[in-house]
Amino acid sequence: MSRSLFWLSDEAWLAIEPYLPRNQPGARRVDDRRVISGILHVLKSGCRWCDCPADYGPSTTVYNRFNRWSRRGFWTKLLDALAGAGAVTKSTAIDSTYIKAQRSAFGGKGGARPQAIGRSRGGWTTKIHALTDVLGRPYALMLTAGNVSDVKAAPALLERAGPMRYLLGDKGYDANRLRTSLRENGTSPVIPGRRNRKRAIRYDQHRYRSRHLIENAFCRIKDFRRIATRYDKLAANFLSAVALVTTLAFWL
Repeated sequence: MSRSLFWLSDEAWLAIEPYLPRNQPGARRVDDRRVISGILHVLKSGCRWCDCPADYGPSTTVYNRFNRWSRRGFWTKLLDALAGAGAVTKSTAIDSTYIKAQRSAFGGKGGARPQAIGRSRGGWTTKIHALTDVLGRPYALMLTAGNVSDVKAAPALLERAGPMRYLLGDKGYDANRLRTSLRENGTSPVIPGRRNRKRAIRYDQHRYRSRHLIENAFCRIKDFRRIATRYDKLAANFLSAVALVTTLAFWL
């Protein structure tokens, strides 16, 4: 087998295997470990699904497994299960990153639904919003169109956050309503104020330095080429890909 192929390690497989679907209808599934390794190979290399190496089995099997389990929400549930057992959320960081939507990402079924693609300064993009724990490990993800502001998306994402003492965010999250909501829930906002504020915002500058960890996390998941550029037509499939890559990179 080629050295360029990706294979799940024994340790990673032992962590994933207990969460795999059981007693599913239909024919008996082929080697789950081989197929999931094939899915990750496609996400890492950025190749088309039909170009997935034969070492992983038929490319249709690899894609159909990814797509079918994406519809069932399995990949996001896997991240929730593994991160929920290990996330340390006393100090949580929030941020987003733009993902360029390649032309093949357009035309998804669903009529006028935008599938989390919108026009921003960078063209047609999707935004990945994330929460990370004190070690910089993403434990909650959300997609929006690229033209949705961070502060507008924040409340929906924060509903999935566990108890936290501090929330670290950049100036994009500087809004009185968000600050008030955080304090009412016992969370101290570590968010600098915008330049146009009449009164300077005081925040913990020492603690704010660790916000770079969430930037590092985005860089790490973008090492997977099908995350750095969006090719998936369906937002659900792209979110599943991000969740699977995040699980592999931080929780296995």
